[in-house]
Amino acid sequence: MKQRHKLTLVLCGIWVFTLLYGEMFAFWLPFQSSCSWPHLSSPPTSTINGIQSPSDYVKVAVVTDQQLMDKTSIGLSPKSFLLETVMFYTDLYMRRAFFASILPFKPDVVLFLGDYFDGGAFLSDEEWQESLHRFKHIFGLNDNGILRNIKVYFIPGNHDVGYASISSHNPKVIERYEGEFGIRNRQFTIGKVEFVAVDSQAIDGAWVYRNLLASKNLLCVLSGDERRLSFLGGCNGNLASVSWEFIKNVSIDVQLLPRVLLSHIPLYRRDYTYCGPHRSSPIINQRITYSAHNHEIVYQNYLTEESSNQLLDMIKPALVLSGHDHDQCTVTHESKFGPVKEHTVGTLSWQMGNLYPSFMLLSASNSASSNISAPEAAVMTQLCYLPMQTHIYIWYLSLFAVTLLTLLFWPTSGIDFGHHSSDLMASIRLYSSMFKGTKEKSEDEDCEYEMMWDAEGSMHLVKKARVTPLLRPSDKSSVERGNAVMRPTARKNDPQEMEVSMNIDINADTGFDKLTHRTSKSKTKIIIHRLVMTFQMVTVIAVILS
Repeated sequence: MKQRHKLTLVLCGIWVFTLLYGEMFAFWLPFQSSCSWPHLSSPPTSTINGIQSPSDYVKVAVVTDQQLMDKTSIGLSPKSFLLETVMFYTDLYMRRAFFASILPFKPDVVLFLGDYFDGGAFLSDEEWQESLHRFKHIFGLNDNGILRNIKVYFIPGNHDVGYASISSHNPKVIERYEGEFGIRNRQFTIGKVEFVAVDSQAIDGAWVYRNLLASKNLLCVLSGDERRLSFLGGCNGNLASVSWEFIKNVSIDVQLLPRVLLSHIPLYRRDYTYCGPHRSSPIINQRITYSAHNHEIVYQNYLTEESSNQLLDMIKPALVLSGHDHDQCTVTHESKFGPVKEHTVGTLSWQMGNLYPSFMLLSASNSASSNISAPEAAVMTQLCYLPMQTHIYIWYLSLFAVTLLTLLFWPTSGIDFGHHSSDLMASIRLYSSMFKGTKEKSEDEDCEYEMMWDAEGSMHLVKKARVTPLLRPSDKSSVERGNAVMRPTARKNDPQEMEVSMNIDINADTGFDKLTHRTSKSKTKIIIHRLVMTFQMVTVIAVILS
């Protein structure tokens, strides 16, 4: 019993260490070792007025594609046990990742690049409010949340407001999003870097696709205000008109600071474009699906080439940040003003098809000497990885199986390593003597065994010394001749001896049957006892760990 208690304590220790790592320590690793602010790990930057110190940067954390799971996620009925379980552990992972892996870096600003909900455009108002409450709880956005002292910016994703085929026919989706997260197109400054966020879901509206290269001077009426879009032409679809007019106004402004373009959907890239060493999944090529009814976009994974070129030429960004793809990708675009790098940030969730969730740390220059001629010094980025939750759960299941097998088959008296060592040495000596060509005499060669039965019918083997009779001269006829042995004629069996022999055989059979029955009952008791003990030990381990 003491051996079982020792085994239980050892297993408890292994489980405690495993759970501490999987539920706590693994989330500390990005902050402790594998990630840091890029301006701290880079050498000091020279500026016109001297050396730019690390304190001249604003720290920005970038996260995207949380996609809180709901009834639209995996085809399960609402409020089902399996769906609630998946939602709970997905939310738990993102909350731990945000609080234990991201916030310890003490960012000054947090950028959310869209897709906060999985079915945001298809949820009822009540369901949407429920998902919003979960989102605020996960990321500390409540009134008493930790982000109340940190500046936060949001841009919409296709899972929040839908593509043009949905949002253009359901204004309520846009209204409730903007009522909670703010306007879809915005321009703001962090430090001495200008950020331009656009509603990329509306960029490639059907009217833009038809008239993007047109140069007509047409008048659009949007919400009662007359706004002239001389660079596009065509006014079908107000959402796209608003987005492109915002982009036009940004392009007219005098650019004094380096710009960063924020777009949930990545810009156009050629098929099979290499995404850099950080990508873990296969490359996804351009795919756009249009509605058969009104030719509006139902799905797209990249912006069109025409829209992408217009954005780069009009905004003139030094860097582009995007999401949507759920995996990391770094590409360089060519524009009229030179090469522009784009970072597609991976999903923060472990349920979105990426085994390696991630976030990004961005350092925005806060120096007055920042200028658009040196964007690499004004904006620096660092990709950071989160724990691989799928691997952690696989390890939990493997350890649980090992625990059960160990408790079921561990010897009751424990493992005597000294006994096994002596057996090993004896085997080694035996094999060594065989290879040397000598044979040790066994004491069993001079012994014989006799079967004895007690009063209860149990059989015992009694070891006796073997008597070797001396050969007389008259017995020479029984000596071997070649391979044959001459034996004297067997004497006639005595009836009395035959009766005794039969009685012995009957008693032997009876004793063997009793022995077999007792052995079977003993094995059953051992199995039941071992199962009960295993259940008790598993219960003890579970209670200790809880």
